[in-house]
Amino acid sequence: MRLSKGHGTGNDFVVVGDPDGTLDLSAAAVRALCDRHTGIGADGLLRVVRTVAVPDLVGLAGQAEWAMDYRNADGSIAEMCGNGVRVHARWMHREGLVRAGRLQLATRGGVKVVDLPESGDVTVGMGPARLPDLAVAVDGHKATAVDMGNPHLVVPLTAEEFAALPVPLPPPVLSTAEHHPDGVNVEYVVVEGPGRMRLRVHERGVGETMSCGTGAVAAAAAAVLWDGGATAVVGTLTVPEEAGTLAWEIAVPGGVVRVGLAGTATTLAGPAVVVADLTLDGAWQAALAG
Repeated sequence: MRLSKGHGTGNDFVVVGDPDGTLDLSAAAVRALCDRHTGIGADGLLRVVRTVAVPDLVGLAGQAEWAMDYRNADGSIAEMCGNGVRVHARWMHREGLVRAGRLQLATRGGVKVVDLPESGDVTVGMGPARLPDLAVAVDGHKATAVDMGNPHLVVPLTAEEFAALPVPLPPPVLSTAEHHPDGVNVEYVVVEGPGRMRLRVHERGVGETMSCGTGAVAAAAAAVLWDGGATAVVGTLTVPEEAGTLAWEIAVPGGVVRVGLAGTATTLAGPAVVVADLTLDGAWQAALAG
């Protein structure tokens, strides 16, 4: 088992190289690897695998050779992870699996286009921001639902309310849970000025994380909807052509990411760091395999 540790603005991952899809990564194994006290520790696990080797993604093999098989820290499967895509691409480049430039990566949230330079920040085309027609309150605050391939609820707060949020964030209390039987990511945000906001996030299956890429895009989408800079066209956030690209700088506990919105397209840019390569102790790995 080839393992590495990486992060994007503090949203950290165990990276598992499994090009031919030969590893059987159970939910229990993912939980053990991601445990911060008895394992490696991470918000989630990225399995680097060829798309043809992932049964539920094989239909995308004609568009993307490589797939991101992403698992939350609790072992559950997630559709998409914006920070994870960037780390995944940086790791593949370092391993010589892909060249710098533009590449396509299959995810359970669809095929994502990645702009990967030789070094520095990585940019991902995140696709459209869908706006489900849901009336939900989070902790008593009206929330805006945004679907980025995975579900989000964005909660606008005042500066005082944001500063008073507990550390770490407790599980959110939803006014209605039936819309999200598999859980939902909740972003608490305060808009600090044109194109600037602060964000904290409670991720389903993880708890509070230092950053969330899809959450940052969802938050920017909600903010431009709130101030009238975009409209919902057939349930999709749409920025008028004359507005060009709306740029947002979003401060998360782990750093800063940048979001762009133009038409129905969204992008996410930020750092992607491979921290270390790891070798599991033989006895621990044997126990992990059961």
